[in-house]
This record gives sequence, C-alpha cells and structure tokens, in this order.
Amino acid sequence: MPALQNDTLIRALLRQPTPYTPVWLMRQAGRYLPEYRATRQRAGSFLALAKSPTLATEVTLQPLERYRLDAAILFSDILTVPDAMGLGLYFADGEGPRFHNPVRDAASVAKLFVPDPSRELRYVIDAVSEIRRALNNRVPLIGFSGSPYTLACYMVEGGGSEDFRTIKTMLYSEPALLHRILEINARAVIDYLNAQIEAGAQAVMIFDTWGGNLSHAAFREFSLAYTRRVLAGLKREHDGVRIPSIVFTKGGGLWLSDIAASGSDAVGLDWTMSLGDARKLVKDQVALQGNMDPMALFASTDAVRTEVARVLADFGAGPGHVFNLGHGISQFTPPDSVAALVDAVHALSPAYHDGDSVPR
Repeated sequence: MPALQNDTLIRALLRQPTPYTPVWLMRQAGRYLPEYRATRQRAGSFLALAKSPTLATEVTLQPLERYRLDAAILFSDILTVPDAMGLGLYFADGEGPRFHNPVRDAASVAKLFVPDPSRELRYVIDAVSEIRRALNNRVPLIGFSGSPYTLACYMVEGGGSEDFRTIKTMLYSEPALLHRILEINARAVIDYLNAQIEAGAQAVMIFDTWGGNLSHAAFREFSLAYTRRVLAGLKREHDGVRIPSIVFTKGGGLWLSDIAASGSDAVGLDWTMSLGDARKLVKDQVALQGNMDPMALFASTDAVRTEVARVLADFGAGPGHVFNLGHGISQFTPPDSVAALVDAVHALSPAYHDGDSVPR
C-alpha cells in the first residue's frame, strides 16, 4: 500500500520527531460548516447521513478542503454500537439522541449481544473503506468508538443526562448488572475498532466522554478497567504498519497517570489541565493531544492565534504533541476562527521542533 503523503500525526502519536505539531479537531466535520449543513439537509436526517457511506465520506472530507488539517476522522456517531444491539436509536428535536429500548434491568441486559461489524455495522466499515480511497493517502484516517462506560451511560439513561442518576443508581445498587453491560460493550468496541482498522483506519480513538462523572474509585472499576480491556484487544499493526491509539476522558485530569498507563499511545486532555504539568506527570510514557478551550474560537482571530501560541508554549519543545481542542467544536463556531487556529499551529509550531530555534 502506498505510503502516507503526510504522516505527521502518526509520528507525533508515536512520539517520533516531526517538523511541526500536527493538528486536527474533534467534530471537525459538523454543523459549524455550511457545506455540512447542506449535505445534512440533502440526507434528510442525521441518521440517514451517518448510515450512507457515500455521504459520510463527503462530510469527512469537507473540512480538509477548507483547512490544512493533518488528519481526517471518520464521520459517524458513538451510538452506532448500541443501536446495532437493537436499542433503537433516534434523534428527538431539541433533545439529542434517545433510545427506544434502554437497558435498565436483568431482562434487557440478557438481550444484549456483540454486533458483527460486517453485518449490523457494515455501513460504518464501508464508510471507512470509501474514505480511505477518497483520501488517497493524503492524510491519515482516524477511526473511533465510545468507551464501554460512556456507551453504557447512554444505554442505561436512554439518552443524554444532566446527572446520570439512572446509571449511577445501577452502579451502586446493582454493580454486577452494570459490569455485565460493560463486558459486552468492551467486546463490541474491540470488534468494532479492529474492523475499522482492517478497513483502513490508520489510528483509533476511544472517547470516554462521561468517565469524568464517576467517583475516584468508580472510575477505576467501571471506566478505566474496561478501557484497558479494549486497548489490550486492539490490533497494534495492520499490513505491517503501526496503528496508534488515543484515549480521551473528559474531566479525566485527576486520573492522568492511570490513563497514561492504560496501554494507549496518546492521551487526550480537556482544557482544564495544563499540558506542561501533564507532560511532567506522564514523562515519556505517551503522547498528549489537546487542549485549547473550544470557546476560545468565539474570540477574534488575533485572540485565537494568541491562545494557540499559549497552548504550544505550554507543551514546549520536542515530539509527542498533537494539537486539538479540549472537546468538540461548537456548532456555532465561525469557520474563519478554525482557519485562524489551523494556520497559527502550522506557522508557530515549527520553532518547537527545531533544536536551533526552540523557544525557551
């Protein structure tokens, strides 16, 4: 298979030297882009868009036509996995994702199964293959999944939640039941991510979006333990090429050392943690991804550039940094602000990778 024309992201994730800091953005294909909104309107619904490999390919490539991004990320949704389990995913106006069949008792847990990616999730795997062909090795493609615990939050709550009362009640009153859900989810995520790798994903990311809602002890038992299980089951190479992995736990700064020791190649950070402090803590164990506050993109382009400079300086010189936001782009973000961010990273970061001109 031909080599990547731009492998900066892969090298950074593996802590290898790069000429500059690579940049990609969580939710870089999404509602802030007018071209995405036009494609979404043509599709008729979010699910119709996500379940069409051709349209998913179209929107995955849209931000790369606008910006000098160093990676594409598969356009999909973390809830494809529980939907494939038969939970009946739908999107209610003004309410976000919901499930017709939430999992709240032993009977509903007994009905869960590990989906076959080649059947129930075929549309995602086909999209990965189609996106890889369309990219033509221009930049790497990132595949992804929700973590077992984050998926369980939606499955048990029946959708999004403000307080996660239902899953936490299960956690404390029926922990064995929640563990059964998490065991199934872990096997499903392993199969799903490995199928994405086989179809052409060149890096994979695990979004533990809701791990930060747990107590110190519960995080280790119900989130991190299952993320570790997923990482242990992932293909580390495909066609002789190394496939890096990234773990992102929103609000996970308190457990950074544990997450860094989980077996991933890189750890994503939200905007509440100093990259410099994080780097001192993990030393050379993993690369770090992040972590500009997405709300900074609502400031002037000069302010965006200043914040990019601050984040780069916080990490400092040397390999192992992937520039990203500390969470996904807001749908209200001005596209010009994203251009300012990407351009600033490419303009300012080379100095941190040149031993003769490293800022001190």
